[in-house]
Amino acid sequence: MRTLATAALATVLAAPPPFEQPRDDEGRFANLDPAESHGFGDLLQWQVLDRIGGKRRISPDRADVPVVAADRERLRVAPAPGEGARITWLGHSSFLVQLDGVSLLVDPVLGDRMGPLGVVGRNVPPGLRTGDLPHVDASLVSHNHYDHMDLPTLKAVGATVLAGLGNERLLRREGLPCASLRWWQSVRIQGVTVTFVPAQHFSQRGLGDRNRTLWGGFVIQGSSASLYHAGDTGYFSGFREIGRRFPGLDAALLPIGAYDPRWFMKPVHMDPEEALRAFEDLGARTFVAMHWGTFKQTDEPLDEPPARLEAERVRTGLAAERVRVLAVGESLDLPAISRSTAAGGLESGPRVGQPVGHPGEATTPGGAR
Repeated sequence: MRTLATAALATVLAAPPPFEQPRDDEGRFANLDPAESHGFGDLLQWQVLDRIGGKRRISPDRADVPVVAADRERLRVAPAPGEGARITWLGHSSFLVQLDGVSLLVDPVLGDRMGPLGVVGRNVPPGLRTGDLPHVDASLVSHNHYDHMDLPTLKAVGATVLAGLGNERLLRREGLPCASLRWWQSVRIQGVTVTFVPAQHFSQRGLGDRNRTLWGGFVIQGSSASLYHAGDTGYFSGFREIGRRFPGLDAALLPIGAYDPRWFMKPVHMDPEEALRAFEDLGARTFVAMHWGTFKQTDEPLDEPPARLEAERVRTGLAAERVRVLAVGESLDLPAISRSTAAGGLESGPRVGQPVGHPGEATTPGGAR
C-alpha cells in the first residue's frame, strides 16, 4: 500500500455563510432543484416489465472504445506551479488530475470489476492500474455509488480521501484517512484548492441508506489552471451558480452516458445534449467527456454517447477543439493562465481535524501510517 497522506497536507477552508446544506424532513440530503425520485417499483418496471413488454431498448454489452497507452514516465511528475494542468482519463469518471506539483485521483475505479460482489465487468481496461500511478496526494470521491467509490482502489492507492458529508463512517471503517465536506466547502492541498460543489443526484450503497451521505462535484484550482469535475449529475440550475462562483474554468469534465431510458435516468444522469447545455451554463473553455464506454449500466449502446455529442456540437456551432472526447489513457494539457487560487468568499480555517462551520462537517483524515 502506498504511504498515506498526512493531515498536514490539507487545510479546510470555511464555506461562505449563510449557506446551509439542504436536507429533507427526515434529515436526508436533498438536491438544490426538486427532482423526481424513482423507487424499487420504477426499477422493476424498467429492468423487468418493460423488457417483457418489448418496451425496453436492447443493445450489446460491449463496444469498441478508443484506448491508448498512458505515458507513465511523463505522468510521474505533475506540472509545476505556473505550468498549467494535465488531466488523464482512466475510464468512466476516473481521472488523474495534475497541477502545481500535486497529483489527484478523482472517482478512481481501477479494478477489472465493480459493484457488489464485482457484478459488473469493464468494457475496456483502465488507463492506469494502481501500481502504475505516480504518488497521489489525495483521492476525490463524488459520491458513494460503486462506480465512483471503489474501496479496493482507494485502499490500494492509500491517499487521503475527500468526499461528501456522511461518507467518513464507511471510509474510516475501511481504514482510510478522510475528510468530509459540505457543498461550497474547500480543502487546500499544498498550493491547490479543491472545492466540493453541488450536483443533481442521490446516494445509496445498501438497503435503507438512501441520501444519508452527500453527493457532489469538484472544482480544482491551481496557480495557472482550474477545472470542474461534475461527478454524477442530471441537468440542474446549479451549473450556472458554479460558473458564476468560479469564472474562467479551463475545462469542464462532464458525464455524457448512462442516460437511457430517459424517463428513469433524466433526474440523475445527463444525456449528451444536456451536457453541452451544462457546459454553456458553466462558461468553461473546454468540454471533456466522461462517464461513457466503460461499464454497461443502461440501455443505450456503449459507443453512442460520443456520436450524439458530436452531432449536438455541430448543431450548436461549437468549435471542434472545444469539445474533447479522450481515449482511455489519453492526457490533455491545459495551458497556463495566470490567476489566484483563492476561492471567492472563502476564508482560511483550521487544519483538517478541527470543525469548520457546522460541527462535525470537517473531519479528520485519520493520520498517516
